[in-house]
Amino acid sequence: MARDLAERFAAARDTLHAIDETLKLPLSRLMFEGPEDQLTATENAQPAILAHSAAVFAVVRDRVRATAVAAAGHSLGEYTAYVTAGSLAASDAAGLVRRRGELMQQAGTARPGTMAAVLGLATAEVEAACREASSGGAVAVAANLNAPDQTVISGDPDAVAKAGAACKAHGAKRVVPLKVSGAFHSSLMAPAANYLRLALERAPFKDPAFPVIANATAEAVRDAARARRLLADQLTAPVRWVACMQRAVELAGDGARFIEIGPGNVLAGLLRRIVAGASVTSLGTADEVTKFLEAA
Repeated sequence: MARDLAERFAAARDTLHAIDETLKLPLSRLMFEGPEDQLTATENAQPAILAHSAAVFAVVRDRVRATAVAAAGHSLGEYTAYVTAGSLAASDAAGLVRRRGELMQQAGTARPGTMAAVLGLATAEVEAACREASSGGAVAVAANLNAPDQTVISGDPDAVAKAGAACKAHGAKRVVPLKVSGAFHSSLMAPAANYLRLALERAPFKDPAFPVIANATAEAVRDAARARRLLADQLTAPVRWVACMQRAVELAGDGARFIEIGPGNVLAGLLRRIVAGASVTSLGTADEVTKFLEAA
């Protein structure tokens, strides 16, 4: 994970080293070598994904910032979006998402929850199924509104199972349980959100150089105080990704070009299902970054 970037680009290597220094742990070595069970633990996986994304951005920063209109990130990726907009240093963002991961893990242990992806059913129908499944204090909510036909539900295990069964009965193609340590983006994360709010208040935010589109509201955030507030709200609010991408198109206008920065190309796939004919480039590997720079 990001090893090829560190070997080829000094800016990526320096970014990973700075994050290691801030976290006071060899995160980059864990990213490069594993073991996988440690890397995938929530408190490590979240800063590792951010570190990978920040390493890519460090290499392409000048070219991207010259034309950037707005940024957005899915869940923890919203922190990377603030890095790209100059609102947070990559090392400070990594510290925040590590704390975020620890708090989410603790909340999941205190009140176990789960998540499941619903494929092939409209979001409104998924939301209705969740409302029907939530009773007697049990919670099921639409947590990630990823695409018009892909919604992730989150909450108490029995309620999520009940909502998933209802979605299947209403025509969902598949309901896929996710391997997670808690009911993220639901009210079960309220204890984590309260403590995260304190960490965000202490973090050295600046006003972003260009708007960052918030997961919780799909609004364009232009000041540090609102950024802090919405990043805390994000833990218990749904990721309104469809609305975020639609807002990005509104801000960018005709001919909008999207760049996905970080490991994998999941967001590029979702974007193409949200915005017909979207122009999107995924930058996650050293080869992809090199090709992007050479095309300048």
